[in-house]
Amino acid sequence: MPAVAGIAEVVEGNGGLPKVRINSPAARGEMYLHGAHVTSWQPRGADEVLFVSAHSRWEDGRPIRGGIPICFPWFGNRAGDSRAPAHGFVRTKAWELQSIAQNQDSVTVSMVCDSNETTKKWWPAEFRLVHRVTFGAELTLELSLTNTGRATFTFEEALHAYFRVGSIHTARVRGLEAAQYIDKADGNLHKTQTGELAIVAETDRMYLNTDHPVDLEDPLLHRRICVTKENSLSTVIWNPWIQKAYALRDMGDDEWMRMVCIEAGNVAGSAVDLAPGRHHTMKAIISYKQA
Repeated sequence: MPAVAGIAEVVEGNGGLPKVRINSPAARGEMYLHGAHVTSWQPRGADEVLFVSAHSRWEDGRPIRGGIPICFPWFGNRAGDSRAPAHGFVRTKAWELQSIAQNQDSVTVSMVCDSNETTKKWWPAEFRLVHRVTFGAELTLELSLTNTGRATFTFEEALHAYFRVGSIHTARVRGLEAAQYIDKADGNLHKTQTGELAIVAETDRMYLNTDHPVDLEDPLLHRRICVTKENSLSTVIWNPWIQKAYALRDMGDDEWMRMVCIEAGNVAGSAVDLAPGRHHTMKAIISYKQA
């Protein structure tokens, strides 16, 4: 297995699942081979940025609740197939560790997922998907897709980041003012965001044609988290609130108060068509500032 002595190594994680553990001059972090899933990012001198449920199931075939799951090749439930796994199949699949590289104070971990007979049971496309994550003073996530087949395909994608907050009641999301969105918690009605976003009820919104940065202001933890995107036209905001959290077996009844998802993606009308031999890369850069 690749490693950087004293900085990054593959170790046994929760449930016996292998993970890459990073402890560099710039940051600490964790990334599981299960789903190429980032579960921790802590810039040096700062508190943990990501939320992971204490009730998450660390098992083959099940998604990790929290961190940054990858949604691909569809987002949410697959239209016309009630048996298909929600948010696609790559977040519950073991990926191959491609490389670990140190660049000054940062560490970049690359993992790859190729189509095979198992993936073709759900989706016939031939592809190679690479998740390249740089753990440093910023957390940079690059999701790169290649169409390795002979037919054009259409896909959705999202980096489903869960952020830890001191209290959902005081946290605010800024940068989506005047954006159009689909309100999945209100019958998929199309609406327009007015002012900053305060989470006051179940929230499941797909903001459309959004390519600008989004800030998460957290007065209780005295910090600002900024999500900057490249080649992403969708931003999803999610919090299950009280009743939905009760219904989630892998989430504590009160954990909804300490998290919010801000997801970079290409979903719904922003789904991507990819021709044979072509490449597509979406990037999200997460930065931290003490307030």
